[in-house]
Amino acid sequence: MTGGELVILVVAGGLGAGLRYLVDRAITARRGSRRFPLGILIVNVIGSFALGVIAGLGDLVADPWVAIVGVGLLGGFTTFSTVSVDSARFARAGRRDLAWTNLLGTFGACVVAAGVGLMLGGFFVR
Repeated sequence: MTGGELVILVVAGGLGAGLRYLVDRAITARRGSRRFPLGILIVNVIGSFALGVIAGLGDLVADPWVAIVGVGLLGGFTTFSTVSVDSARFARAGRRDLAWTNLLGTFGACVVAAGVGLMLGGFFVR
């Protein structure tokens, strides 16, 4: 990766983080409550699907762009740490049901989304 590509990757990561914030806030504002982090769940599912598509495309996407979009944009967009902290807060507040729902629901939905993305991306390779 060249220095210029690294700069683009860093900028893409910042854009992804900004997009995550905007999507999460928009969903939270529509729901009027932050009781369950639905915005973060949606962000992670979208990001997992998108990365699955990119991975499924394989050699159709040049290596620097896989890193820029996958590591940078989608790495900044998705967040496992927020899921972890939200789940720990739920557990600490005695809401273990929400903690487990958040952890397992996010993980399960993201794996399914990534699998669907891989299949969809793979259709373009054939």
